[in-house]
Amino acid sequence: MSKPVLLTVDDDPGVSRAVARDLRRRYAESYRVVRAESGRQALDALSELRLRGDDTAVMLADHRMPEMNGVEFLERAMDLFPYARRVLLTAYADTDAAIRAINVVDLDHYLLKPWDPPEEKFYPVIDAQIDAWARTDRRPPGELRVVGHRWSARCYEVRDFLARHQVPYTWLMDGDPEGAELVAAAGAPELPLIVTTDGAALSAPSDAELASAIGLAGTPSTGFYDLIVVGGGPSGLGAAVYGASEGLRTVVVERRALGGQAGQSSRIENYLGFPDGVSGAQLADRARRQADRFGAELLRTGEVTGLESHGTARVARLADGTEIAAHAVILSTGVSYRRLNAEGVDDFVGRGVFYGAALTEAPACAGEEVAVVGGANSAGQAAVHLARYAGKVHLVVRADGLDKSMSHYLIQQIAETPNIEVHTGKTVCAAEGVGRLERLTFAWPGGKKTIDAHWLFVFIGAEPGTGWLDGFVERDARGYVLTGPDLVAGGRRPAGWPLARQPYHLETSVPGVFAAGDVRAESMKRVASAVGDGAMAVALVHRYLEQA
Repeated sequence: MSKPVLLTVDDDPGVSRAVARDLRRRYAESYRVVRAESGRQALDALSELRLRGDDTAVMLADHRMPEMNGVEFLERAMDLFPYARRVLLTAYADTDAAIRAINVVDLDHYLLKPWDPPEEKFYPVIDAQIDAWARTDRRPPGELRVVGHRWSARCYEVRDFLARHQVPYTWLMDGDPEGAELVAAAGAPELPLIVTTDGAALSAPSDAELASAIGLAGTPSTGFYDLIVVGGGPSGLGAAVYGASEGLRTVVVERRALGGQAGQSSRIENYLGFPDGVSGAQLADRARRQADRFGAELLRTGEVTGLESHGTARVARLADGTEIAAHAVILSTGVSYRRLNAEGVDDFVGRGVFYGAALTEAPACAGEEVAVVGGANSAGQAAVHLARYAGKVHLVVRADGLDKSMSHYLIQQIAETPNIEVHTGKTVCAAEGVGRLERLTFAWPGGKKTIDAHWLFVFIGAEPGTGWLDGFVERDARGYVLTGPDLVAGGRRPAGWPLARQPYHLETSVPGVFAAGDVRAESMKRVASAVGDGAMAVALVHRYLEQA
């Protein structure tokens, strides 16, 4: 096979030659360097490479080029070589444009000019990009097909599962010609029917069966680790990155999908380093890749059902009966949305009623009336996102305003979006329909109002879901895990604690077991603070291990 390509494009011939010269000096033995002096010329070269079956590892593009700038070139080049690493060459004055490009083209790095000496400023960047490219599974995704009913709750769950794990699939209705053919060929199975890329048919598979079919790891590689992280939301992924990067053998056990509730967010606009916002899926995927790069093990369909202390070891029992042990544990299980207590709502879960963002459903809302219940940031983000598709979005808020529970920037966006109507001081009291949601009724002290709506998205607070920790760690009355000062202040410092020390800030009532993110009592319930908790918890794990 021919050598993979390192492509550089710059309209300044001198700079173009200098980049190509430095690339050849270090990488010529294993890679072929291709040089272009315009975006159009570079796209033509990439098209020829694609036709010949050659691969491209890294693309370096100057930002300031006439006719087609570097960001525009990289955006178009992604269609030809989606797995190539993308680097933008930029002057210091253009760093804002480079940062915006991180979101536009999922830029992997931006490199300031000049880069002398290359041994310090150029080669380490290219080495890292080549290493990341080499680690990427570049096999083209096959066509996974899902056949089911449009208004089946389980069919929705399967589609949401695949979307949250970023697995491409084709959705077919069982009444469509192709869908009906697949159902008949599989012997009229129970729906949903999943047809894998190798032609295997799965009838109404469980999440574990589906995960196995698409190659998601669910079995630990060993029985003992330095650190077990329970939960793969922002705090768990943050702990995985910091733990693994600092040399701890780290495993993350996530029950559903990496990213947690934040991974379902359509747009996070107040996270440091993303001035134009970032989707929850993008943020989760980048964190996953980062944790994987440092060697963290990610069990993406595992469920911890119990914890025990065996001497200095902490043992986690998984739902399939497997046990894994570690020196320390970080609980980062997050929270789940509280169920809406309204007549008829439970009958339509997955058939018009959705808890969380349910981004897979947004395009299907085109032109329709949609209701969002909740007054916090997650509800506001969902309302703004859905307004791009729906004819009208009703934001139903129990409180008399949004100021106390929602960020100011979201309140402004909602006010500036003409097809969002905010209903303060109201609740959803009833849902009706035949086979799917068709009508919703709002109630307030002065009366009721019924609207025709096929979609209801619920964000009404959260519950920690920590019942599986009964008898192991101390929790507050709502089920949130108590840590550090909260334990001491509440007089709940366990008798077994060493008298020589107090529990660390994020440490639970069990030495060596820490809590991070939303599951922790008195946490801020923000993505940034959750990531900070994960990093801090790892620092405290190190301190604990040094003293153990």
